[in-house]
Amino acid sequence: MLTQVYNLQSDKDAIEVSLTGQMLLETPLLNKGSVFPEDERRALGLLGLLPYHVAPVKEQLTRTYENYCREDTDLGRYMYLASLHDRNEVLFYRLVLDHIREMSPIVYTPVVGLACQNYSHIYRRPRGLYISYPYRDEIEMLFQNVTNDQVRVIVVTDGERILGLGDLGVGGMDIPVGKLALYTLCAGIHPATTLPIMLDVGTDNRALLDDPLYLGWHHERVRGADNDAFIEAFVRAVQQRFPGVLLQWEDFAKKDARRLLERYRDKLCTFNDDIQGTGAVTLAGLLAAVDLTGSKLSEQRVVILGAGSAATGIAEQLIAVLASEGISPEEARRLIWLVDTQGLVHTGRRNLDVEKWLYAQPQELITAWQPVSSSEPVGLEEVVARVHPTILIGTAACANVFAESMVREMAKHVARPIIFPLSNPTSKCEARPEDLLAWTGGRALIATGSPFPDVTSQGQTYAIGQCNNMFIFPGVGLGVLASQAKRVTNEMFIAAARALSECSPARKNPTASLYPRIEDVREVSRRVALAVGLAAQQVGVADQTTPEELERRVTEQMWEPHYPRLLPRKD
Repeated sequence: MLTQVYNLQSDKDAIEVSLTGQMLLETPLLNKGSVFPEDERRALGLLGLLPYHVAPVKEQLTRTYENYCREDTDLGRYMYLASLHDRNEVLFYRLVLDHIREMSPIVYTPVVGLACQNYSHIYRRPRGLYISYPYRDEIEMLFQNVTNDQVRVIVVTDGERILGLGDLGVGGMDIPVGKLALYTLCAGIHPATTLPIMLDVGTDNRALLDDPLYLGWHHERVRGADNDAFIEAFVRAVQQRFPGVLLQWEDFAKKDARRLLERYRDKLCTFNDDIQGTGAVTLAGLLAAVDLTGSKLSEQRVVILGAGSAATGIAEQLIAVLASEGISPEEARRLIWLVDTQGLVHTGRRNLDVEKWLYAQPQELITAWQPVSSSEPVGLEEVVARVHPTILIGTAACANVFAESMVREMAKHVARPIIFPLSNPTSKCEARPEDLLAWTGGRALIATGSPFPDVTSQGQTYAIGQCNNMFIFPGVGLGVLASQAKRVTNEMFIAAARALSECSPARKNPTASLYPRIEDVREVSRRVALAVGLAAQQVGVADQTTPEELERRVTEQMWEPHYPRLLPRKD
């Protein structure tokens, strides 16, 4: 068991371990590689198992980065970092932190999508827990095979809606792995307290089912009551094995994402990052952008391409903040226009699900849009022309759909158009920042889901902010753990969004990014965690402490990747 070899409560500069020799070198959280000093090599049975030279940490980092730079493809770089993660976790986290702007897109979006697509062909070593449907009656036993008793954060997926790439089956496992790496990188959540989980209920991706190397269960995806019963059994097992754990749902299909969140949000400490995390990080950027325009959120007209988990999550948090400006939910919904694959969401459409119906615009309004017939779909371009939005957001993974004519039409009626093409990976982005700035004469306020370089337009250089959930969910998790919150509430995400918005560089420099530098993510996560912890106390899901005590707990929770001194256990 991990607790037998690594005591998280020990003095962080000296840890007693029960492993020695080759087994110690093959334990990623304890392995130091060439950095092991001679006295530890003698005491822990490592003499002769390592080259003679004892390398300083700086030398080890230099060598590792050189090897990383030898990889000439993004997938090769991903595989190199994954292998490093598997053999030396401290070195992995130290290296990525030192090069976080360069490497975070490799560890997570957009390159993780490519890794998920190729999962069964690049697979090297298991990480986490795979709960496959054929083992549905043995889930509790599977959890007993997790020998780590200190798990405090779980990220789980069923692989059905990976980024904008669709059903990738067991290949989706790299998403929880990547998300939990970001918990550690961005907020210092100790890697020994995290567990990625894959719910393998089959796949409807025919290419995967026909692939003889596919590592998942070769079966069409289980749906309906059978899938619900499977997930219920999974949740019960989580509660039994790790009571009080924070459970994050990740990349479930639209039809399941919100439904599962609503079913379990009051039964355990849980949230859905695609809904709440995306909503909060987008809200943070919008609050900063609206502030730059000198207007109020209640004065905006918002058009969102997409009506899935991300879109409704954004809308939900916008409505919550609008309430603080005295706007009723009904009035707030009239400011938000959702456009899905069938066009504008309005009350004249049949078979709208509950989430879409909440944001359906009145059919009478559509009928008045002559010569448009209310019986015909109202597309995005028509909505933009009619509504004159001040904010345009893309969440539908439709590449280049924000066309020049549409953006120019929007810019005719808005002094500072706010445009967020958020879809991942980069190949699914609704528009490129350089085009948006060119079409708006440099007036657009832009944030993207994938990383983009600075853009020079009209003689001015603009930093393009990445609306990246890594600015929100790690800090939320840190705040939950530090405050010992029993539930995750919408108020906690609103607090997270406001805290992130206050960190926006654009508030001080209008050509700067709407979002902080990736290099500052740890400080941002600390501020988010403090806001989340305070909000948890205010809504009654965490015990009251002084602000000073909460801050102490947050700081105490933030693990730094460094090599502790290792001592042989005395017993």
